[in-house]
Amino acid sequence: MSEIKHNTGFVILITLVATIGGFLFGFDSGVINGTVDGLSTAFQSDSVVTGFAVASMLIGCAVGAFAAGRLADRFGRRNILLVSAIFFTISAWGSGIAKIPPEFMAYRILGGLAVGAASVLAPAYISEVAPAKYRGMLSSIQQIAIISGLFFSFLSNYFLAGAAGSSLDILAWGFEAWRWMFWVELVPAVTFFFALLLIPESPRYLVASGKKEQALNVLGKLMGDSAEGKYNEIQATLAGDHRPRFRDILGGFGLRPIVWIGVLLAAFQQFVGINVIFYYGSVLWQSAGFGESQALLINVISGAVSIGACVAAIVAIDRIGRKPMLLIGSVGMVITLGIMAIIFSRAGVDESGNLALTGSAGPIALVAANLYVVFFNFSWGPVVWVLLGEMFPNQIRGSALAVSGISMWMANFAVTSTFPLLLAGIGLGGAYSIYAACAFISLFFVLKFVSETKGLELEEMQG
Repeated sequence: MSEIKHNTGFVILITLVATIGGFLFGFDSGVINGTVDGLSTAFQSDSVVTGFAVASMLIGCAVGAFAAGRLADRFGRRNILLVSAIFFTISAWGSGIAKIPPEFMAYRILGGLAVGAASVLAPAYISEVAPAKYRGMLSSIQQIAIISGLFFSFLSNYFLAGAAGSSLDILAWGFEAWRWMFWVELVPAVTFFFALLLIPESPRYLVASGKKEQALNVLGKLMGDSAEGKYNEIQATLAGDHRPRFRDILGGFGLRPIVWIGVLLAAFQQFVGINVIFYYGSVLWQSAGFGESQALLINVISGAVSIGACVAAIVAIDRIGRKPMLLIGSVGMVITLGIMAIIFSRAGVDESGNLALTGSAGPIALVAANLYVVFFNFSWGPVVWVLLGEMFPNQIRGSALAVSGISMWMANFAVTSTFPLLLAGIGLGGAYSIYAACAFISLFFVLKFVSETKGLELEEMQG
C-alpha cells in the first residue's frame, strides 16, 4: 500500500486518543503512592489491610486484560475502550469518596479492570489502523503515555499535598488532599471517553464482524482509493466459517506457538524487574544508604531518563526493527543488572545495620540503575507493546492479547509482591541477580523464537 494513500493526520489523531488510555494506565498505577498514609489513617487499618487495598487494583488488571481481548473480538476495540473510560471515571470518583476498605477496594478493582483493558487494547487498536511503515513508531507512543501518566500522578500528588500541608490535611470543600489525588484523574478519564467518540472502530474488527460497508467507510478515511483492496486482504486472513473465537488460539501444549511467544514476551517484560525501580524506588535507594530526599530525587531522574529513552525508541523502531532492539535491551540489562547485583552483594552495613555503599560504589550503582532504565525503555518497554499489538494474525489477535495480557499482569504481581521478601531474605544483591538471570534468558528467547515484524502488514503475520 503506497504511503501517500494514508491519511496521516487521521491516523495520528486516532493514536493520540488511544494513548490517553496508556496515560490513564500510568496515572492510575502511580496515584496510589501518595495516598497510602491517608488510606491507613482514614480507614484506621493496619499494614496488611492497607497493603491489600493498595494491591487490589492488580486483581482487576489481570481480569481486565484477559477479558478485554475476548470482549473486543465480540463488541469492538473502541467500544471496550469506551467502557474502560467509564470504569476509570467511576473508579477515580469512588476511590476518593470511599469510607471503608471494602468500598475502596471495589473501586480500585474497577479501575484495575480499566487499566488491564487499556494496557492491551490501546496498542492493538493503534496497530490495526496505522500503516506498516510507521506502525512501530506510533504504537511505541503507548510507553511514553504510560510513563507520562506515572510522572504526572507523582507531580499532582506532590503539589496537592504541598498545597494542603500534607496528604492528610484538608485541601478544599472539607476533603483531605489524598482524596483529591484520586479526583484529579477525572479530567483525563472524562477526556478519554469523549475523545473516543471522535474516532472510528478498528477496520479489522469490522471486517471480522461482517460489517463490510462500515469497514470500507473507515478504510476509505484511512487510505482512500486503496480501501477495497485492503478490505479483501483482511478478509482473506479470516476463517470463512466463523468469527474470531477463543478456541482459535488453542494448539499444541495448550496454545499455538505464536501465542506462547506472546505470553512469554509479556512475562519477560516484567521478570527483568523494572517495576522494582518504579514501585519501590525510594525504598530501594534508602536501603542502599541514600537519604529520603536523595531517593526521591533519584526517582525523578529515573522518570525523566525513561521518557528520553522512549523517545529514542520511537525514532529507532521502524528503522532498526523490533528484534534487534530487544536484543540490545537484553544485553544492556544483563550488564547493568549484573553490576548492581555485584555492588549490592559486596556492600557493607552501617552502625544501625542498614546497607551502606561506600566510596565509588554508590555513584556506580546509581549510573548502572539509570542505564538499566534506559535499556529497558529503549527496548522491552515499548517494543513488547508494539509486538503484542501486531504479531498475531487477524483471526486470533483479540484472544491472543487476552492471554498475553493476563501473563503480563501475573508476572507484574509476582515481581512486585516478592521484592520485599527478597529484600529481607537474600538482599538487594540476590534480588538483582535473579532479574539479571531473567534478562540473560530473555536474550536467548528472542534469538530463538521472536520473528521480525518491521514493515510487514498485519495481514502478513503468520500464526
